[in-house]
Amino acid sequence: MSARHVDFAVLGASPQARLIAGLLASVHKKSVLFQGESQSGYRLPRGLELSVAPLTRPESWSLLCKLTRETHKLLNRVGARGAVSRIDPIFYAAMSEGIEALGHISHMAQAFGVPAERVRPHVLDEGQQGFVFRDALLLHRATLEPVLDRWLLSLGVARAPMDAPLVLKPDGSTVVVADDQGYEIGQTVLADDGAILGQLSAETWPAIITAHAASTVLTETGKPLPGRLMYQLDSGLVLSQQFRRGLVALGPGAIEQVGQAVAAGLGAQRIRQAGQSSYQRIVAVDRAPVVGRVGGTGPDLVAGFGLSGAFFAPAIARWLAGTGSPEEKEWFAARLVDRDAALSSVAEWGDPL
Repeated sequence: MSARHVDFAVLGASPQARLIAGLLASVHKKSVLFQGESQSGYRLPRGLELSVAPLTRPESWSLLCKLTRETHKLLNRVGARGAVSRIDPIFYAAMSEGIEALGHISHMAQAFGVPAERVRPHVLDEGQQGFVFRDALLLHRATLEPVLDRWLLSLGVARAPMDAPLVLKPDGSTVVVADDQGYEIGQTVLADDGAILGQLSAETWPAIITAHAASTVLTETGKPLPGRLMYQLDSGLVLSQQFRRGLVALGPGAIEQVGQAVAAGLGAQRIRQAGQSSYQRIVAVDRAPVVGRVGGTGPDLVAGFGLSGAFFAPAIARWLAGTGSPEEKEWFAARLVDRDAALSSVAEWGDPL
């Protein structure tokens, strides 16, 4: 059986991974193989795609604002208009560190043209302070995923089933056999947490990253949230209001911890859970995004982009293809996998460890 040469293998189930694969193929004319399970239709979400995030670095806000416009145009072009909606998320905190960080984040957002307004008194619980970020974009995974899969197919991106034999080599190349076709891939991109956890043993991880438990809980509650989407800086808890007053909560910790955090936030003794899921999340020690080759020569990692990860996909694809702008090259160079967390100049606010 003769093997087909492919430039990139992109592994990951997230919208960010699918966008990276499609952009490498469409914009950068690379041959691409994609491996990623379909998840939106049968399991609770493990993340959200939002065009605002708790970023504290001005260079990150500058890049995100430019990429949001680019990503929105791309989604319209590939037929995913129905997967994008406008939303006014609320970021809030009660602890002094979180309140201080929130003030800085809101100032950064406003400096780059993102409307951020202080939440009116009495909307939040006593002792809490918050800002509402107006007119943000929210991507809906259940609608977006099949559109992106059809797009990848139209681009000629090869698709490897999840059970396809895959041999990842130390130099970042990969050998894959899918549907009786062999593929020799020049460079492998582990584009989300599941791909990193599934392909790299913990002993080979760069020191900057670590894995922590996270959970998603679907609850039934009669108490509506002050906003459709809320992010609690103190705990890292994300609350998303669903139809019929259901609530999806995502956050660090075991299912029981997230459930307790939701109950406390709603002022309830307990909540009625309609669904739950626990998994591992890759977190950088300094909470900043992580990119680059493991050991300088291995597979490329893409991790730690948080709420706005999908919107960074165009810049990630350019960086992988070697065509990024000077601003993008500088941004990624500061966030490589081999950076020293103790000397980090790119640390961000993030979930507590």
